[in-house]
Amino acid sequence: MGLSQADAVRRLNVSRSVVQRLWDQYQSEDSVSRRPVPGRPRATTPAEDRFLALSARRRRTTTVPQLVADHFQASGRRISATTVRNRLHNAGLYARRPVVCVPLNGRQRRNRLCWAREHVSWTQQQWASVLFTDESRFTMESDSGRLLIWREQRTRYHQSNTVERHSYRGGGILVWAGISLGGHTDLHVFHGGTVTGLRYRDETLDPYVRPYAAAIGNDFILMDDNARPHRARIVEEYLEDRGLERMEWPARSPDLNPIEHLWDYLGREVAALNPPSRSLHELKQGLLCVWSSLPILVSDNLINSMGNRCRQCIQVRVDTFLIRTHFCIVFMPFYHITL
Repeated sequence: MGLSQADAVRRLNVSRSVVQRLWDQYQSEDSVSRRPVPGRPRATTPAEDRFLALSARRRRTTTVPQLVADHFQASGRRISATTVRNRLHNAGLYARRPVVCVPLNGRQRRNRLCWAREHVSWTQQQWASVLFTDESRFTMESDSGRLLIWREQRTRYHQSNTVERHSYRGGGILVWAGISLGGHTDLHVFHGGTVTGLRYRDETLDPYVRPYAAAIGNDFILMDDNARPHRARIVEEYLEDRGLERMEWPARSPDLNPIEHLWDYLGREVAALNPPSRSLHELKQGLLCVWSSLPILVSDNLINSMGNRCRQCIQVRVDTFLIRTHFCIVFMPFYHITL
């Protein structure tokens, strides 16, 4: 038994004009299927769309020209780079820089968790006593900064979208600095050779850290990582003789050190200088110039985020799914200036 147009409007929750138009089409064409849409036909079929998305997911670092070539080899038809990008975007895939990370073992994750729980409730006054220090290397050559991967939104830290880095690259300019709430040290440039415990003591601790500690007072705490020169006996003896307290630091945890993220800011500012650096000497001068004008608010905001960093570390450990997949942490030790 058929329905009246009024009943169809109520049941389907559509306007009366829609029902009337479909009825008129049925009367004239004996069908209510959609009429052909004018315009160019799609360059790819649904199966080819799935092929492109699957290829990008299997090889995250594949490029658009490579996908164009793969499609031509599989189908014998050429499609444009724009078509490939559009199909990948329709599949939720976008070209993004991968997260560079340091792999962690179980013991290192447990140590990070203990450290985060111990410091998550620290007040701003407690963090104000800490001088966060670190070295970073700046080079004139390109690195993985140009590497892009295809990934879905909100999947930045998934295992398939990260690139592990175990070792550091040589060359370039090695610098050291320290930041605290309300201030920072000068930027020190290491000139030639390997940084040993002796050089670390004589070039950074004695000329920079010792006077900085005197300015902060008895509550001063030095934060440096577990690099071999930092833990040399000559360094341990120097700190002990001068009564300088050192913060215990979990291994392979650059993401917890706020100055690590300041290097990224410094590198971007130097890369934006006009004219750009054309030699290591110009790069050095650019680094010193940008550092000397570093806004205190930038470093203060990073230090004030320590509570959030600790909470994120704890949250990752508590979530059992992330325990299985989040076995590496964000790592930004170097910034490469590309000419």
